[in-house]
Amino acid sequence: MSADPLSAVFAALADPTRRAILWKLSSGECSVNELAEPFEITLPAVSKHLKVLEKAGLIRRGREAQSRPCRLEPAPLKSAAEWIEHYHRFWEESFDRLDAYLKDLQNQKNPRKKEKKNASKR
Repeated sequence: MSADPLSAVFAALADPTRRAILWKLSSGECSVNELAEPFEITLPAVSKHLKVLEKAGLIRRGREAQSRPCRLEPAPLKSAAEWIEHYHRFWEESFDRLDAYLKDLQNQKNPRKKEKKNASKR
């Protein structure tokens, strides 16, 4: 894995083929041939994608006779999801503050609406 594992994970996830491979592996272990089936690319190209995923720690390749089954390693995805969740909360809180600010502005411009709301609550 690289010096910055999170960057390696995001770099690996940047490619749609690699994301599709991870999606397939989320259902269980697969051979390289099974992973290559839905793509119109060569086996060596699929192998290169697998190497990127392996270097990022997202997959592990085993050895069974002449087969090299691949399996998903979810821990790096969890780290990426936690990093994203931090910013998700940041944006949610920012939008909530913006919403409250806009409502205050609207109430300042239209005090009658506020009065009508209060009257209807009584």
